[in-house]
Amino acid sequence: MADVAVIDNGGANIASLRFALDRLGASSQLTTDRGALQRAERVILPGVGAAGDAMDRLRALGLVEFIPGLRQPVLGICLGMQLLFASSEEDDTNCLGIIPARVARLPDRAGFPVPHMGWNQLSAGTSPLLVGLDDEPYLYFVHSYAAPVGPWTAATSDYGGHFSAVVQAGNFHGAQFHPERSSRAGQRLLANFLELR
Repeated sequence: MADVAVIDNGGANIASLRFALDRLGASSQLTTDRGALQRAERVILPGVGAAGDAMDRLRALGLVEFIPGLRQPVLGICLGMQLLFASSEEDDTNCLGIIPARVARLPDRAGFPVPHMGWNQLSAGTSPLLVGLDDEPYLYFVHSYAAPVGPWTAATSDYGGHFSAVVQAGNFHGAQFHPERSSRAGQRLLANFLELR
């Protein structure tokens, strides 16, 4: 169905993500090779861990300036979505700069422990990634930092305050949750990504 290059940045969710792509009939390649990334029909930037460490890995691989120049559909997942932003409060990190905003730590509020971990609803969104999902689907989140709401926001979620749960900037898309752990809704989102042109 699709040729997907998954950027090997050390995320712990890579195996389950590739298994989810396999179930959809998509061929995926785990790579850091620029040529393979440029040739792929689609690229996924996964991520689990800290923003500073993830950006250090991308910098060591020579991908920090390269990724923003990709022209095919790109999907950032969890930390991978946050790396699409200009910066993050986590480790006071400069990120890829595709979306001009700063990711911030979720506020400490009674009844809303950080990290935000578990199933939560999305607002009804306009992203092509959300076609065919319920109006307010439940997806699986694990994160301590979140992106603000702005023109890039395609859907929000509420955890003691609204944050960007799905984003889009040109050919770059992001999901704060883990679609590969989000049952049928997550599978549908990944299937929608595979259909993007």
